Amino acid sequence: MRYADPSANRDLLGNRTLLFIFICAFALVTLLQQILYGRNYIKRRRAPECQWQRQLPSQSTLSRCCNAPAFLFTTQKNTPLGTKLKYEVDTSGIYHINQEIFRMFPKDMPYYRSQFKKCAVVGNGGILKNSRCGREINSADFVFRCNLPPISEKYTMDVGVKTDVVTVNPSIITERFHKLEKWRRPFYRVLQVYENASVLLPAFYNTRNTDVSIRVKYVLDDFESPQAVYYFHPQYLVNVSRYWLSLGVRAKRISTGLILATAALELCEEVHLFGFWAFPMNPSGLYITHHYYDNVKPRPGFHAMPSEIFNFLHLHSRGILRVHTGTCSCC
Repeated sequence: MRYADPSANRDLLGNRTLLFIFICAFALVTLLQQILYGRNYIKRRRAPECQWQRQLPSQSTLSRCCNAPAFLFTTQKNTPLGTKLKYEVDTSGIYHINQEIFRMFPKDMPYYRSQFKKCAVVGNGGILKNSRCGREINSADFVFRCNLPPISEKYTMDVGVKTDVVTVNPSIITERFHKLEKWRRPFYRVLQVYENASVLLPAFYNTRNTDVSIRVKYVLDDFESPQAVYYFHPQYLVNVSRYWLSLGVRAKRISTGLILATAALELCEEVHLFGFWAFPMNPSGLYITHHYYDNVKPRPGFHAMPSEIFNFLHLHSRGILRVHTGTCSCC
């Protein structure tokens, strides 16, 4: 998992004092919010004591707590027919795995530990804009993308086009595609942009997500698409959240990007992060948009993005993964 990084000893934040002060102040406010929120978080999601204590991610640590090669997706092997599957958040809710749903699951996980040499996890942060990282992203052996991001010709120079797994937040389907209860072709056309990429959804995050996530499978089958549809295993999501909570990431929900990066640390020898940044200025002190394609801000208090980014930067400094925050000069 470790690999040489020629920039590992450089200060990612540069020498701009103003930016450093701003980020420190921002981090302090975020930390206070997390401390105040964390008490309620722990009460609401009381779990058995973790088997790990503030250990940085390694394949052995993540194998014990999370085990993406066995539990990232809901499969026929880890969720047999007749299972009473507990939701990630609605813990009082139970989904009975019947024959119809069971047939939608893959027999086993399609990926194994350290299967890929180099993986790119592509976030949607504005730091990707004008980065010219498209070729480097495309050169990865496996590429994860989050929540149906645009990869049209307008953006390919910065974000590339290669996609092996793309996640879909069910709220996108609800808001943009009317829960797939009416016209389905627009949604199908959006997915075709990612060609044969697998589609990954949190169907068992809560009870509201299930029906709309299952409809995605029906839509792709109706259009005879070769794209696979997978569903996060809810226990995997619970375990990943607990793990990062032990490292100080307190949030109502960790981001999809953090979930994918955690999985990539088990599935890949090298993990490269692009588009992960939580601040209004880049390391050069220039203002940037929130996303590379718009400046729409997230709902406050849902994720703990600054805390996630600081953890990524720490892992970068230890050579565990590589965070790309500047212009790429690939290939």
